[in-house]
Amino acid sequence: MERRTFTHEFKMEAVQLSYESDLSVAQVAYNLGVRPALLYRWRAEERQAGGEAFPGKGNLKPEEAELARLRRELEQTRLERDILKKALSVFAQPPR
Repeated sequence: MERRTFTHEFKMEAVQLSYESDLSVAQVAYNLGVRPALLYRWRAEERQAGGEAFPGKGNLKPEEAELARLRRELEQTRLERDILKKALSVFAQPPR
């Protein structure tokens, strides 16, 4: 069974419809052809992230992108530090 994917617009409209409709969330989900649990999850994500919810497959939210960039930078800095430590130990040894 292949997994379905939904666009950002579809998710945002589904969430908006679930809030504005007189129908229950379960009924809105049924009418849209999705599971109620999925619609509840979309609502929670939209509530938490607002307009930045549902960034898309492979795209990161701005905070996650910044965190990933900082982790890469930290790893690079650690590598450079380790190289400098090794170089210092080599140059600190008395000549033979």
